[in-house]
Amino acid sequence: MRLTAKQITGLKVVLHLAGLLPFIWLFWAASQGYFSADPAKDIQHFTGRMALKFLLGSLLITPLARVAKQPLLIRTRRLLGLWCFAWASLHLVSYSLLELGLNNLALLGQELVTRPYLTLGVISWLILFALAATSTQAMQRKLGRNWQRLHNFVYVVAILAPIHYLWSVKVLSPQPLLYAAAAIVLLCWRYKKFRQWWR
Repeated sequence: MRLTAKQITGLKVVLHLAGLLPFIWLFWAASQGYFSADPAKDIQHFTGRMALKFLLGSLLITPLARVAKQPLLIRTRRLLGLWCFAWASLHLVSYSLLELGLNNLALLGQELVTRPYLTLGVISWLILFALAATSTQAMQRKLGRNWQRLHNFVYVVAILAPIHYLWSVKVLSPQPLLYAAAAIVLLCWRYKKFRQWWR
């Protein structure tokens, strides 16, 4: 039984809640003092993990739609990508404001040079920004075949973002390894697309 357009609309509502409710929880937890002695780091890691979750979710949609024979699932991919960009933006803002401070934003350029994992994170964010800015149907029509070529850069983010996370943690823990493993599995699932690029 295939999903109907109405059911997809309901699914979109659920996915919007999945993107919004963690933000409400984050604000509430920060106001209640539920974070550790270094709340800035906790907020950065939380927002970064949320961005990764939505990134992996967006990459899962196409193969899942094919395996489950649910073509209408593709309609949720843009929504997940936009939430990924939103959480990645919160991640970048939380680092800039909570780690550096409003008066020290000029240090960001220096930080990018001295901490290469930050460079990977900013490159990932810039790619996500370009993808979000061109995600509308109007831009898809305007760019034509180049639209798909541009949006294939999401695979670059799928490589860089887990490396950024692995590199940024001081102590090796299972969580960043699990995100990296999930990204590898999803990228391997799309191996046919990568083969087409090299032909």
